Amino acid sequence: MKIALASPSIAISIDDGLDKVERCISTASEQGAEIVCFPEAYLPGLRGLDFEVPPFELADQKRVLDSVATMAHSHGIATILGTELSTDTGRQIAAVLFDAEGQIQGIQAKTQIDPSEDQFYVPGETRQLFEINGTKFGIAICHEGWRYPETVRWAATRGAKIVFHPQHTGSDLTGVVLTEFGSTSAPYYEKAMMCRGLENTIYFASVNYGMRFQESATCVITPAGECQAQLPYGKAGVLVQEINIDAATGLLASRYAPERYPQ
Repeated sequence: MKIALASPSIAISIDDGLDKVERCISTASEQGAEIVCFPEAYLPGLRGLDFEVPPFELADQKRVLDSVATMAHSHGIATILGTELSTDTGRQIAAVLFDAEGQIQGIQAKTQIDPSEDQFYVPGETRQLFEINGTKFGIAICHEGWRYPETVRWAATRGAKIVFHPQHTGSDLTGVVLTEFGSTSAPYYEKAMMCRGLENTIYFASVNYGMRFQESATCVITPAGECQAQLPYGKAGVLVQEINIDAATGLLASRYAPERYPQ
């Protein structure tokens, strides 16, 4: 199976973001990917950070979803869009899955939000397993995949071969340029990515914004916990990789025995 991780630069407007999304979808499709995943809340952007998020009302939300559905269909590729959704209780950080026909197949809302996000978002309440072209997968959004590993194991114990990880770590304004994947002097994020793959024996595909000062790479982690490939730090791009579904046995996840942890 070929997967793609799209790492565009921060969108300065909804139109700018949609243009970047279409270019990434086109690139992924041209390289034969079956599915492409975008970063956390890419449209309109993740709130509370050091960049301005454009207005995003219900009409904007509908326009984004309709536009990306059309893109997925016209390019014939399943697409995971990081966005935000308005609900009766407030905004949710969400990942929306479109199939290659442009139909919405499911939505994963972020159930474990970071404390810094409490003023902007409300958590989701359920988790979902997805399937494209016979391959099952899960979605864990940013904070979930690092500090709440049970979100990844939830999918792995239910047959997921890969968990996609839309995220945002870093800045376009200030920071340090990383040079080595998994460096002991870097933030812990990449080490956690490696653990998520290894401890579940599945693939873990993490996708960050294309910022100048990323704190973690856009990369594919193998079931052995190794970095199969990554985009260069500090640059926007699309990472397309073939993954060996047979290697994602889920062996260690399948040995999880919650009945051995009685209250």
